[in-house]
Amino acid sequence: MGLLHLIEDRPTPKCVYNWRVYFSAAVAGSAAMMIGYDSAFIGGTLALTSFRDEFGFGDMSKSQVNLLSANIVSCYQAGAFFGAFFAYPAGHYLGRRWGLVIFSALFTLGAGLMLGATGARGLGLIYAGRVLAGIGVGAASNLSPIYCSEIAPPAIRGRLVGLYEMSWQIGGLVGFWINYGVSETMEPSHRQWLIPFAIQVIPAGLLFAGALIIKESPRWLFSRARREEGIKNLCWLRQLPAEHVYMQEEIFAIDHALEDQRSTIGLGFWQPFRAVYRDRKVKYRFVLGGSLFLWQNATGINAINYYSPTVFNSIGVTGTNTSLLTTGIFGVIKTVITIFWLFVLIDKLGRRALLMYGAVAGSLCMWYIGGYIAVARPAEHPTAKLSSGGISAMAFFYLWTVSYTPSWNGTPWVLNSEMFDQNVRTLAQAFAAANNWFWNFIIARFTPQMFEGMYYGVYFFFASLMLCAAVYVFFLIPETKGIPLEAMDRLFSRDLPARRAHKAVLADLRYEDQEFRRQSIGEKGNVEEAEVVTIESSSRHGGKV
Repeated sequence: MGLLHLIEDRPTPKCVYNWRVYFSAAVAGSAAMMIGYDSAFIGGTLALTSFRDEFGFGDMSKSQVNLLSANIVSCYQAGAFFGAFFAYPAGHYLGRRWGLVIFSALFTLGAGLMLGATGARGLGLIYAGRVLAGIGVGAASNLSPIYCSEIAPPAIRGRLVGLYEMSWQIGGLVGFWINYGVSETMEPSHRQWLIPFAIQVIPAGLLFAGALIIKESPRWLFSRARREEGIKNLCWLRQLPAEHVYMQEEIFAIDHALEDQRSTIGLGFWQPFRAVYRDRKVKYRFVLGGSLFLWQNATGINAINYYSPTVFNSIGVTGTNTSLLTTGIFGVIKTVITIFWLFVLIDKLGRRALLMYGAVAGSLCMWYIGGYIAVARPAEHPTAKLSSGGISAMAFFYLWTVSYTPSWNGTPWVLNSEMFDQNVRTLAQAFAAANNWFWNFIIARFTPQMFEGMYYGVYFFFASLMLCAAVYVFFLIPETKGIPLEAMDRLFSRDLPARRAHKAVLADLRYEDQEFRRQSIGEKGNVEEAEVVTIESSSRHGGKV
């Protein structure tokens, strides 16, 4: 039971964990590069002297500059909010794959529009381009985690959906260092601030090309009555023939789940809406999934992402280049920790434990940072370099990064991609992604005003909310690692408290797997072989025979 041990719901052939499923998930997950890059580059680019001079920021008051900056940043989130909902009809009728193709093309169009902005033309093209790009990325934030979840074997589902978060961090890392690079190596000019805007076309183009290559989600094909094509794609992903017992079990589970949904909710376009309205269990899960993004933004992450120079200035870091360098180090730490989260933590420690750990540890760090600023007031006593107290505050900021990154950064996306039934999954992810972008918009729109009005109180505000998030998770969010998508209904049943649901459901699934194998082999008259399979299954999962 080492750190890399997989929590499996049943005996799984090694070939199931193959390059095809990782490649497909990596392509779909690369949609998050567009999000990560924007969140990292936009705040630093708006802080460049070349951008501020070309668009006349020097002639405005501080409150006017704050308002203009907030509008430029937040119109992207506003577009993404609506894009998350536009992805629902695209995902339902066209599929996950073609939805990614269409919306990556829309993002590319928006990114191209931004490149036409000049001081003479004004900011109109940047506003329009960011709204279009936001619609594209909002839709991709719906479809990408769903696709990764639907193609994943249960034991590595967190890892595959986590590739979405990994892409987010890679995009962010590039965005942070692009700003630092152009500020250090180029004289202030139109070209200096245009380069960071232009680079965002690259990840969109890569997603567009990659989405044309990957296979469509087998579970979506099953739900659209294209069963034979779905089986073919599933066999390609698993590298197993359809007659293999593992494939027979998965196909049976998908068929059974769809039949159950067909007889209860229905499989049409409007049926998920009716399910949310009529079924309290579905409604409950919608609220849980969406609320995770409220708590994610309550950590303060997007205030830091979009306005990192402002955040570091509040601690006492002075100078645009120094702020950008500090921000770049922040990006490096997030990326390194995300790799560890992706390959070790998410499918070993699970979702629930990570969320609670991140909330408590992150809150303690925020209390320290806010306390330092309240006592030292570094903005009122600027110095050429950080004091010892300022260095300790920066150390706690990086400790906060280490706490937040493997917990609230990507885990809400993993949970929302896996906790819903097939027919409501796209709508549920639309609702969850819209929640993400709504709270993202609120933070992006009002962070400058919060720092101006609350000062160190901003840190205390986020610290308090993180403690509330830990309590919320403890009582309401069950563990989902290793549970097949078709068994999520049992996990979220109110018959079991959240802290005990995972263990009980996993035990039931393993028992049912043994019975399935015993019957399927016993029907062939080989009862002794059935007993061997049962014993091997129990032994492999650490159970008792």
